[in-house]
Amino acid sequence: MADEIALRADAQRNKELILAAAEEVFVEKGAGVSLDDVAKRAGVGIGTLYRRFPTREDLLAATYSARFLTFAAASRARDADLDPLLGLSTYLEELVRHTNVYRGLAASLGTVLRIGTPGCVATSAEGSRLLSRAQDAGVVRADISFDDIVCVATAISLATEKDGSSQQHIAHLVGVFISGLETR
Repeated sequence: MADEIALRADAQRNKELILAAAEEVFVEKGAGVSLDDVAKRAGVGIGTLYRRFPTREDLLAATYSARFLTFAAASRARDADLDPLLGLSTYLEELVRHTNVYRGLAASLGTVLRIGTPGCVATSAEGSRLLSRAQDAGVVRADISFDDIVCVATAISLATEKDGSSQQHIAHLVGVFISGLETR
C-alpha cells in the first residue's frame, strides 16, 4: 500500500515536471520541438512522457489548459460590454494571440481544442456561445459553425506567427473574416 501511494505521488511529480518542462521548451523552441527534448528537460524517460501524454496534442492541451481557462474567463467577463458581433470578433482576435504564444501551435489548434482539458473545453464552449449569441442576434450567418471559427483562427495564426505580425494586422485579418460571415 505504501508503495502504491509513493508511486502515485511519483507519477504526479513526473506529470508536473513534464508540464513545466513542456511549457519552457514550447515557449523557447515552438510546439513542433522533439518530445524527447521535453522528456530530457523534465528529467524523465520518453516512455514516462508518452504514458501520461500519448500524443503531442495531449501534451499541448495539458500545458496550455490554464491559459485557455484564463482566456475563456476574460471573454465571459467582457461579454456584457460588447455587442454580439464585436464579442465574437474580439474572441477570435484573442484566440489568435493566444495560439501564437507557442510557435507551431496553430497547426494543431483544432485537435488541441478537442482534447478535453478544462481549458480546451472552456475555450470551445465560450467560442460556441459567442457564435450562437451572434447568430441569435441575426448578425452572423446561420451556416457558420464553431469549427469554421477554429479554421479561420488557425489560418490567421499560421499567417501571423512567423513574421510576428502586429496586433493591427491580426485585427485586420479578423475583420476581413468577420465581414464575410455577417448577414447581409
